[in-house]
Amino acid sequence: MLQDSVQDLAPQRGRAVRMDARNGRLASPTAGLAAGNVQANLAILPAALAADFLLFCQRNPKACPLLAMSGPGDPALPELGHDIDIRTDLPRYRVWRHGELAQEPTDVRDVWRDDLVSFLIGCSFSFEEALLAEGIEVRHIACQSNAPMWRCSIPTRAAGPFSGPLVVSMRPFAPADAIRAIQITSRFPSVHGAPVHIGDPSLIGIQDLQRPDYGDAVPVRAGEIPVFWACGVTPQSVIATARPDLCITHAPGHMLVTDLLNSRLAVL
Repeated sequence: MLQDSVQDLAPQRGRAVRMDARNGRLASPTAGLAAGNVQANLAILPAALAADFLLFCQRNPKACPLLAMSGPGDPALPELGHDIDIRTDLPRYRVWRHGELAQEPTDVRDVWRDDLVSFLIGCSFSFEEALLAEGIEVRHIACQSNAPMWRCSIPTRAAGPFSGPLVVSMRPFAPADAIRAIQITSRFPSVHGAPVHIGDPSLIGIQDLQRPDYGDAVPVRAGEIPVFWACGVTPQSVIATARPDLCITHAPGHMLVTDLLNSRLAVL
């Protein structure tokens, strides 16, 4: 009965956040909003590149676990939530022109085209909720900041014009919590799953944990272990190589809040 009640409330929670974004009341990161609901990363590309990007997602499932894909020009994603308009329902977007960041608007209706295809990709916020439920601190949430993210030296598997380094996010833990975090996140393969690296960041090309490429630095305390997960910002790191005439992504940390439940993504 309790699970049914939580499920019944999920569409209301998701739609409330989306309406705040659509109406200009929300332009900040979505971490911690609509607890229980799946949040998604976004990449929007011209239809001519959609097949290659779909293959890129299939070849790089830890970084790009695909939750949904739209038809060309269709801003709706009914499998993720009622009344979604992908052009307005994220708090902040990034618009890329020929691989260069052009603007960070809160609405992309003015750049929308009939040939654009939306890809929604699983987000680590889902497994962070599971960590918090086990009493494990997630540092950037405790600091009320965005997760720190880096382009690392681990390569992605190329598909057509899409290639480049893996983007990873980091969370520091005491050793016992690090072990438990690995166990918990392994149950969520559709939202990045288990970590890709644990410990010395220099082994994956990261020289300074206080200088992330995206997001915000967080304190790493004495005795803590940095743990790195594949990140849904990875598509943004391959845009510079593909250089499409137009690409739209989420601004890091500013996700689409769906009507789906995180609990439905866990593999028991």
